[in-house]
Amino acid sequence: MTILFGIPNCNQVKNARTWLDAHQQPYVFHDFKKSGVNPDWINIWLKNQPWDVLINKKGTTWRNLSEERKASIVDTQSAIALMLESPSIIKRPVLCISNHENESKNDYATHVGFSEATYQTIFK
Repeated sequence: MTILFGIPNCNQVKNARTWLDAHQQPYVFHDFKKSGVNPDWINIWLKNQPWDVLINKKGTTWRNLSEERKASIVDTQSAIALMLESPSIIKRPVLCISNHENESKNDYATHVGFSEATYQTIFK
């Protein structure tokens, strides 16, 4: 199973969805805005990606944080709290692909951001 996490109006999410559709790769889309972010999923992502990759420091949400709040994001726990508080801070899209037939929630490969070259490698 493949799950794509993001928000529908994000250009990178649009690019990823377009690429997946064009290459007939089935996936489930999880909209942060409508469905929120589950701490269990964040912990799964963190098994494959460091917290500083998941936090989008180039986006408006980060820029709108106070300097004090930005300075408080120093470790995994503070990053998780921020992602739960403001899901828009998460770099998008987050692509999770089950590694096994049983699709155990703990056994997903996680990729952050969209790159056509990366997706071609993932789905070869």
